Amino acid sequence: MKVLTIPVFIEMALVMLLGAVDTVMLSRYSDNSVAAVGLDNQLISLVFLVYQFFSMGAAILCAQYIGAGLRKRLVQVVGMALVVNLVLGLVVSALLFFYAEQLLQLMGLRPELMDDGLVYLRLTGALSFFQALSLTFSASLRSADKVIYPMVVTGIVNIINIFGNYALIFGRWGCPQMGVEGAAIATAASRAVSMLLLGAIHFKVHIPRFPLSYFRPLPWQELKNLLHIGIPAMSENISYSLSQVVITYFINQISNEALAARTYCFNVIMFVFLFCLSITQGGDILVGHLVGQRRHQAAYVLGNYFYRWSMIITLTGSAILAFSGHTILSAFTDNQEIIAMGVWVFVVDLFLEIGRTSNIFAGSTLRATGDIVYPFVVGVIFQWSIAVGLSYFIGIPLGYGLVGMWIGFALDENIRGVILVRRWRSGKWRTKGFVRDHDIKR
Repeated sequence: MKVLTIPVFIEMALVMLLGAVDTVMLSRYSDNSVAAVGLDNQLISLVFLVYQFFSMGAAILCAQYIGAGLRKRLVQVVGMALVVNLVLGLVVSALLFFYAEQLLQLMGLRPELMDDGLVYLRLTGALSFFQALSLTFSASLRSADKVIYPMVVTGIVNIINIFGNYALIFGRWGCPQMGVEGAAIATAASRAVSMLLLGAIHFKVHIPRFPLSYFRPLPWQELKNLLHIGIPAMSENISYSLSQVVITYFINQISNEALAARTYCFNVIMFVFLFCLSITQGGDILVGHLVGQRRHQAAYVLGNYFYRWSMIITLTGSAILAFSGHTILSAFTDNQEIIAMGVWVFVVDLFLEIGRTSNIFAGSTLRATGDIVYPFVVGVIFQWSIAVGLSYFIGIPLGYGLVGMWIGFALDENIRGVILVRRWRSGKWRTKGFVRDHDIKR
């Protein structure tokens, strides 16, 4: 477990740190810039989920094909995922650049925050196609147990981003003081470096070439498998991110302080559920290999082991946040209204993480086995009825503000978590894999 989960944990921590660094450094610039960038990053996160459409499908298929010893099909899947993600990334990047203002107006960004929000979204959005390729390279490497390489690359990229932010936000080492624009330039440049390094490593240690003979004729079955995984998985994640965009719109209507508090709290909380994400992703590689070998009982036992440890570690971290919220938030801001809201958010989040851990484990592991559609249907229903509808009702009409909305989030995560864990324990996923007995290399 440690060989996979520790590098995945470090990589994901560093990926999250890439966005959090902007928040921390901009908090020394102004709370308004933090609020604007926080709303921008809601949209950027949604875009990255679109890019995960094919990379997520490729990762699941690669894990099962590696377990079954199907090398040619592995190369076909990765090749198609790279081409499609490149085209998709270029189209989406162009849309983000040319329609940035309309998108931010649609999200309800306040006029006093528009200048900062616009410059950050245009710069990071226009170069976001680098992330589309990075996600595919990284997913392919992880599925082959080569998790150390994405971790190292992400570490290098974070160092570049930190120094770039420091120089360009505050005008150090002879650079101009650019504020939010400087943060955007540093972040976009860091993602470009990440793509170049991951691509070079991928060709060196995993798949050195993509023979044209593998794609003549086009392997339609592999494309069909990618779509079968990618469309429901992407749709569920996009649904979740869109629901978060709508919720952020509601929070923006409360006050600038509520939006800033949400940004600060989320950037801290994500390092708590990161433990669950990393353990689950590391476990899913092994679960995918076992499913590819048709060893379903072993996959079930291993999945439960990862679930147990995810819950223990995540709840321990969340409890620490609940007891030390005031101290943590005081390091970001001296605005007492923001701190007071954030402290109560951390308390409610302790209950929320119970459901989120179950959700992350069961949803991701079911997808790794090939059970794709069920998590999507459950997610869409409850994300919009509970996470959006109920949180809005509690937070705005009932007047409980940001804390009330967090209670709604907690109810959504816990209800979905119970349903998805029951699905995992039912064993219905055992018939959903993409490798059949006759495919396995003996």
